[in-house]
Amino acid sequence: MPRQLFVTTALPYANAGFHIGHMMEYIQADTWVRFQRMRGVKVDFVCADDTHGAPIMIAAEKAGKTPQQFVADIAAGRKQYLDGFHISFDNWHSTDAPENHELARQIYRDLRDRADGSLIEVRTIEQFFDPEKNMFLPDRYIKGECPKCHAKDQYGDNCEVCGSVYAPTDLINPFSVLSGAKPELKNSEHFFFKLSDPRCVAFLEQWTQDGKLQPEVANKIKEWFSVRTNPDGTTSEGLGDWDISRDAPYFGIEIPDAPGKYFYVWLDAPIGYLASIKNLLTKRGQSYDDYMANPRLEQYHFIGKDIVTFHTLFWPATLHFSGRKTPDNVFVHGFLTVNNGEKMSKSRGTGLNPLKYLSLGMNPEWLRYYLAAKLSARNEDIDFNADDFMARVNSDLIGKFVNIASRAAGFLTKRFDGKLTNEFGAMGAAILADIRTESDTIAELYDTREFGKATREIMLLADNVNAYVDQHKPWDLAKDPANNEALHQVCSVLVNAFAVLTRYLAPILPSLARSVQDFVGLPMDQWDVDTDVTAIAPYQHLMQRVTTDQLDALFGVIEATAPVEATKTAAKAVAKSAAPTAALDPNAPGGEAIAPSISIDDFAKVDLRIAAILNCEAVEGSTKLLRLTLDAGEKDDAGQPKTRNVFSGIASAYKPEELVGKLTVLVANLAPRKMKFGLSEGMVLAASHGDEKVNPGIYILNPWPGAQPGMRIH
Repeated sequence: MPRQLFVTTALPYANAGFHIGHMMEYIQADTWVRFQRMRGVKVDFVCADDTHGAPIMIAAEKAGKTPQQFVADIAAGRKQYLDGFHISFDNWHSTDAPENHELARQIYRDLRDRADGSLIEVRTIEQFFDPEKNMFLPDRYIKGECPKCHAKDQYGDNCEVCGSVYAPTDLINPFSVLSGAKPELKNSEHFFFKLSDPRCVAFLEQWTQDGKLQPEVANKIKEWFSVRTNPDGTTSEGLGDWDISRDAPYFGIEIPDAPGKYFYVWLDAPIGYLASIKNLLTKRGQSYDDYMANPRLEQYHFIGKDIVTFHTLFWPATLHFSGRKTPDNVFVHGFLTVNNGEKMSKSRGTGLNPLKYLSLGMNPEWLRYYLAAKLSARNEDIDFNADDFMARVNSDLIGKFVNIASRAAGFLTKRFDGKLTNEFGAMGAAILADIRTESDTIAELYDTREFGKATREIMLLADNVNAYVDQHKPWDLAKDPANNEALHQVCSVLVNAFAVLTRYLAPILPSLARSVQDFVGLPMDQWDVDTDVTAIAPYQHLMQRVTTDQLDALFGVIEATAPVEATKTAAKAVAKSAAPTAALDPNAPGGEAIAPSISIDDFAKVDLRIAAILNCEAVEGSTKLLRLTLDAGEKDDAGQPKTRNVFSGIASAYKPEELVGKLTVLVANLAPRKMKFGLSEGMVLAASHGDEKVNPGIYILNPWPGAQPGMRIH
């Protein structure tokens, strides 16, 4: 009997469209799923929108919509991404669906009502409360300093730098992202999943260390079970209990027998995997219970490294102790960076927008191939480099692979009516045999998610084919009719080689594979096909080359940032005006002559905005700079508050705590400036005397009370 796989990707949060990180994960999982299907494996590949939580509730309120309508509008935009990049999900669902409500409540009851003792405990805790917004703050709306590694500007539930998971109350110098206010502590009754229970610890120690997880992931998890020294010198011991409840108001699933209490989104979100497969099976008329009870069912999750804790501790424990099947594996990938390691960020001009990519006419399979060529089975970051992207697409994909077909097709159509010979000659037969012999090796690489190694092996085979082409030169053979037999032989070898190579690349290039299937008349959705190509259809161009214009347009925002060379002087320049420095004049106001006149049009180009300083901190490695977190009244695509990061050379004049809560003036349309400390997204205005010896002070502009973040200065 064929294997039965249940495969998922991490659920995207339903507050915005997909970013390129989502697409990388979907492409990785989709490639693996397509390969398995080519081998005859039965696969159900599902996902869903993660729809609950306070951020959704708040964003919906700002948009003037119900949370349900807000989520539905986001969900309506998913198809263009998935279809655009050839992602083959069997079902896409929602965590707000009836199946998830039912399953979440039942799983909770199963954890609570265990015959050997409940794993749910109710405790009174102190929780952060925003006094200005009059609500308990969700974890992601609290920021501060990580208590473990002391990274700044980290969220209230986990650190994106060191990966630590903690309570919001553990944050150092916390502040509300919604208002900038210092949150207050209030008592609230919360529900905990007792992960520290010896039953959970024993199970998780065994489940995480039995060899199923990637070694680097398993080793990291192992640290969480032991006494360990944190970067700040404190110690942590063993697993902590997991707070699975949140207070109303909250958009989510109400906890049974606990009015006004809701499941924390990370409790019900993974259950969405089960809800989605249940929804799919219901559509098919199949029994969910029978499906999940199948002892041969294999369950796999593809996730990013930022959510390892939830998927390798909380999720398997939830499943196991509620009497359900645990995952056979959790495949963890790293982040996608851009241009030599810079973190992708739309707001910082380093984003790679998937829809923009498609709108520019860029082939989605260029990206599928490029990412596949970089992906491995390890939890490693991969980098999108524009020059490397062009080289891999144009040189490897087009130059080495696609051109094999184009070099042969015309001769076969014109000279031999599209018919091929099966007399390949000794060298041709050897070339084809070598390619076909690699089937099991390449299959093993796909199966173990070593896509980069698989593409390298395939391109090495393509190199051998191209060497055969260069040796036999069909373009020269075609000049003399006496060489027709040799020409027929060589071109037939090339098309057959191309067909096998296409089959090897089909999990990555499904659309191209379908076109090749029409071209050669053999199936490209099956891995093991021994039949030779006997005839071809008229050749249709399979793939264009990527152009510099397309890449320039794709990364147009990046081009506007300061060049890398400018980072050496950025720290000094950021404290100064964007205008040219005037000559010192002791008789002039402020020690500097008035700058030359400009027109009103020139002034209008500078966008000055009122900004609230939500947070301010010293910059490690600099004695001059302060790092400001600014609210300029901006919102992201989902209508949620968005902040800016600005470096300012005012450390000599101000202590960070003096500026928090103050208003200032921001040059909002200044191009982002790359600095060794990070990216500065604008400039705060400050006054100073032209001659520091006369007056060494720096005076940051502070608008009158009543001005609001986002107001433009005209």
